[in-house]
Amino acid sequence: MQVVAVGWQIYALTSNPLDLGLVALTEFLPAVLLVLFAGHAADIFDRRVVVRVSQTVQGLAVAMLASATAFGAVSNELILAAVFTIGGARSFEQPTMNSLLPAVVPGELLPRAVAASSSATQTAAIAGPAIGGILYLLGPTFVYATCTVLFIAASLLTGLIDIAHVPARREPTSLAVLFAGFAFIRANPIVLGAILLDLFAVLLGGATALLPVFVRDIFAVGPWGLGVLRACPAVGALATGIVLSRTPLRRNVGHLMYGGVAVYGMATIVFGLSTSFVVSMAALVLLGASDMVSVVVRQTLVQLETPDPMRGRVSAVNSLFVAGSNQIGDFRAGVMAAWFGTIPAVLMGGVGTLLIAAVWIKAFPALFNVESYSKRR
Repeated sequence: MQVVAVGWQIYALTSNPLDLGLVALTEFLPAVLLVLFAGHAADIFDRRVVVRVSQTVQGLAVAMLASATAFGAVSNELILAAVFTIGGARSFEQPTMNSLLPAVVPGELLPRAVAASSSATQTAAIAGPAIGGILYLLGPTFVYATCTVLFIAASLLTGLIDIAHVPARREPTSLAVLFAGFAFIRANPIVLGAILLDLFAVLLGGATALLPVFVRDIFAVGPWGLGVLRACPAVGALATGIVLSRTPLRRNVGHLMYGGVAVYGMATIVFGLSTSFVVSMAALVLLGASDMVSVVVRQTLVQLETPDPMRGRVSAVNSLFVAGSNQIGDFRAGVMAAWFGTIPAVLMGGVGTLLIAAVWIKAFPALFNVESYSKRR
């Protein structure tokens, strides 16, 4: 809901697609600055507390946007400042949340748990944009106020997670400890290949930042249309996640991950060429479904390959790459749209994603040839 409100509000203020890219870049910068500290915090503190504090900070930042909008004091600079704060809090929340999951379920159930967890996230991603688009008809203040309440509720609910918390062994803070996540990933070709494949594929193929341009200038519909298109990838991802949570991938998981990336690129190309709102919806549903296959394989491999005392730091690096693929990908789309036009920017991104999938087969054959999760445990 917050993404829909911020995207629509800032584009309404400037009518410049480059500003949509700047929003994504502003949210990504804190992840770069805080990645080492976020991972270390997830490994030495109670992970539930880290998540709760992060969610509370996000709620306060959105509350500031609600107040500023209500009193007519909102500006580009204020929006970007709030987004920067939200990005900083999220840089702690995401790796810590990912590290919590293996502490709740046994290893043999982790692939199904990752799919179920991702499905829950996608359920929110479907409802959020749709509700956000509807509430925006009443004004962005209503969207931000609702987000504030939900962030605080999430913080309270996180405290109810019941795990047997064992105090982590607190290693003296040093550069070696802080960079341990990077060192582990660099030494593991399976994890490195999976993370980099997702990074470059979404970095090139990401086009969601440009949805306000398509909605207003190509399809000529209102904020509700933005909410619908924002929800479409989540619909595809949710449907795929439900299937994978009940019937996990058992064979050729490496091949399926690469196939998911290739379909993601093709769906991006179809979306860029489409002049039909319905066809674009279908392309985005397919995009989300293919991305979910890649996400589940990557997340499962990363968690199974990583020992628990390092999961926070490795997850922090993984979250940095995920944020980079999404936020920098959106920034890339905004810049290319400003330089070459919106449709060429999307098409070039889709073609680039297909090329990345082909190159990665040669660059990381170990990942491509992963047969099953069981061999990784």
